[in-house]
Amino acid sequence: MIVLNDLAVPATTASTAALELASAYQSPALQSHSLRVWVWAAAYAGEHDIEYDAELLFVAAMFHDISLVPEFDNHTLSFEEAGGHIARVFAAGAGWPPARRDRLAEVIVRHMWPEVDATTDPEGHLISRAAGLDIAGKNADDFTPAFRAEVLAQYPRLDLVDEFLTCFQSQATRKPTSTPARAVASNLATRMTTNPLDT
Repeated sequence: MIVLNDLAVPATTASTAALELASAYQSPALQSHSLRVWVWAAAYAGEHDIEYDAELLFVAAMFHDISLVPEFDNHTLSFEEAGGHIARVFAAGAGWPPARRDRLAEVIVRHMWPEVDATTDPEGHLISRAAGLDIAGKNADDFTPAFRAEVLAQYPRLDLVDEFLTCFQSQATRKPTSTPARAVASNLATRMTTNPLDT
């Protein structure tokens, strides 16, 4: 059984810096979302015996939506691609080797894929699944109602639905071939407003 208090932030310089920077730029709602994505991802991995790189997973969770904030909003790239570039620059500053920087960017890009294979990309699989749960309620039964309530009490959803929909609708309007445009066209608003995490 996964216990929330057992899911500690990885004790690495990069993890600490990622949390600090994400908190500085993201709104409280987006930052709480990023932390929940990390929790859902790590908890799911623990429940299903998925081996993963804890530091890589945490940093990816902190930066997976960073390009939705005005300071990093790219005028042509879809937000997950732009976020991958931002994370790669961060990772270079953290001293990660090129291959690890590329992996971080890859995980962030793949979080918008419908499915990511856990055997070939465990971190991408975990972030994708966790983000799908937190934003649209996908696979909400991965966790017990008690665990979901505990996570939401520690990392509340605040005004995430309104803020995230506003961001995605803006991205869709300005970048009509982007993943947010496809998400909005496929009734993201309905999925978000009926997310069981909010009931």
